[in-house]
Amino acid sequence: MKGFIAEFKAFAMKGNVIDLAVAVVIGAAFGKIVSSLVTNIITPVIGLIMGGIDFSGLSYEMGDTTITYGVFIQSVIDFMIVALVIFMVVKAINKAQDVLDGDDEEEEVKKPAEPSEEVKLLREIRDSVRR
Repeated sequence: MKGFIAEFKAFAMKGNVIDLAVAVVIGAAFGKIVSSLVTNIITPVIGLIMGGIDFSGLSYEMGDTTITYGVFIQSVIDFMIVALVIFMVVKAINKAQDVLDGDDEEEEVKKPAEPSEEVKLLREIRDSVRR
């Protein structure tokens, strides 16, 4: 039993597990921010553009059961809006990161990479065969 506890402790304290836990917490907080952005800003603007269409009221009754397929349609539309907003935010962050890192990349592009040992050896063999 002691070995199991020690093994679990070693696993739980690895850097990757802690990094993952931090990422999940930050991701949840970021999800709330994105949901608020979509719910309070993006969706009302799209509603104005589309004439205030809301599918959530659509339903179909079968006997005593009501199938609210409009809620599903509205959820799919909301998902597409959230996915688009997240895509745009990530794209903007990546572009900003590229601008900040752009100077370093230009210097790296100017210096050609040193060929690997295998390439050097193959070149020597090629040159020997030519003689």
